[in-house]
Amino acid sequence: MPSVQPPAPAAPPRPQRRPRPRLRPVYAAVVLGVAALLLATCWGAYRLWNGAPYPEVDPAIVATRLGAEAERVQDDLALPAGAESPPDRMETGACYYRGLRSVAHIDEARADVRTFILDWRTTGVPKDTARTGQERVRARLSQQGWKLISENISDTGFRYEDRNTGDQVDVNWYASTGTLAVSIHAPCGKIPDGYGL
Repeated sequence: MPSVQPPAPAAPPRPQRRPRPRLRPVYAAVVLGVAALLLATCWGAYRLWNGAPYPEVDPAIVATRLGAEAERVQDDLALPAGAESPPDRMETGACYYRGLRSVAHIDEARADVRTFILDWRTTGVPKDTARTGQERVRARLSQQGWKLISENISDTGFRYEDRNTGDQVDVNWYASTGTLAVSIHAPCGKIPDGYGL
């Protein structure tokens, strides 16, 4: 009788290889994080050097706005005939660099940023006339939401600021000459390229 050999033992099952975890999402996140940090650092350095940017303005719009306010102040003052009226042309003033760059450009005005001013004065105004007119100006500005930021600039004077535009109105009376001086000005703004002032 032929001998039957037992079957050979089955080879143990080969362990299945687990796929290695992919590092790509982690690597991508690290790269993006480093890039974001680098951009934030560059932007921070830029802002530290240049300071906050000036808002862009249209000089024609600013002139119209200041002219309208000058007329309202003139009406409030109700000075007698012959008193000087607001000028029909606004002046511009210097504005300076901000941030650390201002240290590198001490007292050097920027050509592309200007402040806008309308001012006029009338002498020989009696104290009572000046005070009555000033009170009308104060009452209207307060009613319109302007903020009082300075008082008694002159013998009797004040400065109000429009919370929305940053425009300021100064009305001062000087006892020595009876001069009533009015100044209406807009904050510094960046003017368009090629705009001639």
